[in-house]
Amino acid sequence: MSQPSSKASQVFEFNTHELPRRAGEMKEYQLDLEILEPIGVPLVSVPAGDVIELDLRLESVTEGILLSADLYAIAKGECIRCLDPVEITVERKIQELYRYEPSKDSGKKGKKSKRASDDDVDLEEDDELWMDGNVMDLEPPIRDAVVLDLPINPLCSEDCLGLCPDCGQKWADLPEDHKHEAIDARWAGLAGLDFKKTDE
Repeated sequence: MSQPSSKASQVFEFNTHELPRRAGEMKEYQLDLEILEPIGVPLVSVPAGDVIELDLRLESVTEGILLSADLYAIAKGECIRCLDPVEITVERKIQELYRYEPSKDSGKKGKKSKRASDDDVDLEEDDELWMDGNVMDLEPPIRDAVVLDLPINPLCSEDCLGLCPDCGQKWADLPEDHKHEAIDARWAGLAGLDFKKTDE
């Protein structure tokens, strides 16, 4: 018996009961998945509450159901140099085979099976996706597609100059001759003193 999924995971569960399990049968769908948790990398991700769009095609094959999809989403984050907001369009193609569920005692249902630590595990088989009855879990291929399309260090532009380390203003907004006078720390205590001669 499969474990109950969380509310966030249920967003990605798709029931294929309309698709006959005869090789060559095909169905197409358009999905708008409003995700409940962000998907992406630490500095840029598709935020919770946003929609991931899928143009989905499912085809019955001998081993299971072949999923082909065009994915579209908008990821949001901050430029690592100037901290300005960044939006990145994610457009990816997905193709995965979801195998029909194996025997009940094999323990491989629904999602990608977890990797074991044993050296003799067949890693290729370990990454396979499995149907859970008529339900396929779309989260693994969607998450992989989004993460692989995002930069680890997002930039607002390739030539972003970042921030002035002294005043924190954007270099792009500052005049070309902008600079700060450097004072030797050993003499910093004398900076406020007035050394002008005074009349007695």
